[in-house]
Amino acid sequence: MTGGRTRAWDDDGFDDRVPFLARLEKEDRADLLAVGRPLRYRERAVIMHQDEPSTHVLLLLHGWTKVTAIAANGYEALLALRGPGDILGEGAALSGHHRSATVTALEPVEAVVIDQARFTAFLSGSPRVSLQLLGLATDRQRATDRRRLEWAALTVRERLAVLLLELVRTHGSRTDEGIELTLGLSQQEFAGSVGSSREAVARLLKELRAKQVVITRRRRIVVLRPDILRRIIGESSA
Repeated sequence: MTGGRTRAWDDDGFDDRVPFLARLEKEDRADLLAVGRPLRYRERAVIMHQDEPSTHVLLLLHGWTKVTAIAANGYEALLALRGPGDILGEGAALSGHHRSATVTALEPVEAVVIDQARFTAFLSGSPRVSLQLLGLATDRQRATDRRRLEWAALTVRERLAVLLLELVRTHGSRTDEGIELTLGLSQQEFAGSVGSSREAVARLLKELRAKQVVITRRRRIVVLRPDILRRIIGESSA
């Protein structure tokens, strides 16, 4: 605990959802954090830019970020949400390529920044940390492949229901109205996550709103009937 807040890496368990810092031994984690320096970012600040050269990696301590990428045709996709304990920018730092995505703070973020040269030098002297980083990359790729396979069998309506239920579980806060999603994502970002157009997602959210399944406002969604969302998914597997 730090200042009354539970950190992600204080929890046990190893799967594709477990962030990088949670995978490290306590001593390795402390040594790695000591290599860098603390930084803070304001809400909506762009932390990393797609296509820029790599100069550093970030270790997230508090706060959530979104990872997005823009294709050549202008289509923007939400690739991932990264939060406490996650590492950002490691792929470009190790490959020497430009960054493949943009990272934006969804709320105030506290992080540790490590210069690229210091990060690679640390990995060279720490096989255990290097293996855990490789394991993380493998788990992320496996999760991406699994999601791609599952997505192929679902309609956009079903994908949206899955996404909303995932956000209820990971970023839902119970209020008097219902379960409010604490991450302010736009309709375009929802569309990018489910592989559809903003117009299609807007129509689906309007349909769910009319059926009193959700309440939508600007960058705000409150889920009133998660059971209906589960029923939408269940219909596809029946």
